Amino acid sequence: MKKLLDLISDEMMQAFEQAGYDRALGKVTLSNRPDLCEYQCNGAMAGAKQYKKAPIMIAKDVAAKLADSTVFAKAEAVAPGFLNLTLEREFVGDYLKKMRADAKFGVEESKNPAKIVIDYGGPNIAKALHVGHLRSAIIGESVKRIARYMGHTVVGDIHMGDWGQPMGLVMNELRLRKPELVYFDENYHGEYPTEPPLTISELEEIYPFASKRSKEDEAYKADAMACTYKLQSGVPGYRALWKHIIAVSVTDLKKIYEKLNVTFDLWNGESAVHDMIPGMVEAMKEGGYAHLSEGALVVDVKEETDTKEIPPCIMLKSDGAALYNTTDLATIKMRMETEQPDRILYVVDKRQELYFEQIFRCARKTKLVQEDTELKFLGFGTMNGADGKPFKTREGGVMRLENLIREINDEMFRKIKESRETSDEEAAATAQVVGLAALKYGDLSNQASKDYIFDIDRFTSSEGDTGPYILYTIVRIKSILAKYAENGGDVQAVSADIKAPVNDSEKQLMMALAKYNASVEAACDEYAPHKICAYIYDLANAFNHFYHETKILAEEDTSKKAGWIALLTLTRDVLETAIDLLGFSAPERM
Repeated sequence: MKKLLDLISDEMMQAFEQAGYDRALGKVTLSNRPDLCEYQCNGAMAGAKQYKKAPIMIAKDVAAKLADSTVFAKAEAVAPGFLNLTLEREFVGDYLKKMRADAKFGVEESKNPAKIVIDYGGPNIAKALHVGHLRSAIIGESVKRIARYMGHTVVGDIHMGDWGQPMGLVMNELRLRKPELVYFDENYHGEYPTEPPLTISELEEIYPFASKRSKEDEAYKADAMACTYKLQSGVPGYRALWKHIIAVSVTDLKKIYEKLNVTFDLWNGESAVHDMIPGMVEAMKEGGYAHLSEGALVVDVKEETDTKEIPPCIMLKSDGAALYNTTDLATIKMRMETEQPDRILYVVDKRQELYFEQIFRCARKTKLVQEDTELKFLGFGTMNGADGKPFKTREGGVMRLENLIREINDEMFRKIKESRETSDEEAAATAQVVGLAALKYGDLSNQASKDYIFDIDRFTSSEGDTGPYILYTIVRIKSILAKYAENGGDVQAVSADIKAPVNDSEKQLMMALAKYNASVEAACDEYAPHKICAYIYDLANAFNHFYHETKILAEEDTSKKAGWIALLTLTRDVLETAIDLLGFSAPERM
């Protein structure tokens, strides 16, 4: 379905052409003076020099051609040459009818659907998720949902850190605490236990303890590195223990991601590409891409046009050990072989931009990707505290993500209990739904690349540009529709009965709804969930303005009332679809 602004521009372009001017001058934009008009066209100003004519004369010529327009109720030429435009109410009503009848409310799926792999999440096994993992998870999830909605095939990969030094640290500490475990007996050749030798609580205590000690005790650190080597070399006991650690950690990760309504199609870690690295490195040597530099194997990725220093991409350290570079490149190789994507998108902290520039250049130079494969870095800013620095606990430590979620939910529970009589059970269930909206909308409403201040009071407020405000709007609509049904109305029967608007606030609501397809398309093309947040905030404001000015259920004209109920069902459906693209939902009541 064509976007509303495109239809309006088509009408204006035709008028320019009929008046004897270049139709390209007829581009229409939203008015920057909404007190004067709804849309505007500045084409006459641009055409003045070309046609050696006063812009007001051109504007008047074009306005005359729009006298009988079915699109514009008013097309007024004003000095020095602007065209101020107001839409016909019937035109707006007809557009909303078509939008209602369309499966995706006017959104046209991509004409060139792509296969996309999105790398988001990125937790390390054995470590608890903390607030630093939040943005990757919820931005990546929303980008995935939006792309799928637009018709793309999307594979979400968590890309866990499950193969490096953290594993060796945990194994070494476990070896010291429980030396009797069969995993450490290299003469053992039987079956290994099916039950893990540690719990998630023990795992989360062991890693920080071991990490801290390794920084103070060189011998301890060397032992941990030896454990890492045994794991990566395939020593059976260490491999069996590693599988237990992953199982325990992933079970816990899934619980927390479930609370965030975040899912992944692939639960691959760095270990998935370990066996591919020797062949990949050898191919880089044979192709003449990799060479030795100070003992390390590197690929030069600097280009003549660079204005800043781009260091070489290190494949192997001087001791032959692989790095993150190596596993990330091997992961690209694996994805190309197993998924054949047109695009690989990395949702990562923006401070890693230089690193990914190296990786992307190396992947292209060494022919790991096809020439037309897009490698895209979507860097996000940090979530900061009131002091403008990365968010910390009151004690100054990095807050666990689970605790952040709990804090938001507790605050919503308190507000719900204060606002109405309800059972603790219902309040807690509602608080989880609204708390997630508060957390996700608070994050996603910011442009991904920008830092933002985490403000729990603002995020959980039911007023202003917040998740709870959006949900209150949806719940208000649901309440009106429920009362209509209780009074004998059939919501389903009238849901398609959208009519031309009868007042200005209804027309403004309709025009806000009509921007849905353009907003979703822009959010997909620009990997920008904040554009959907901006859209639904404007839509919620337009609805609430209409609601306060219109006695919907008290209206005695049944036809008029049916038209309003139809408009409300469309508003509800669009809002609920949009928040699903952001990764949260609305309760039935608040």
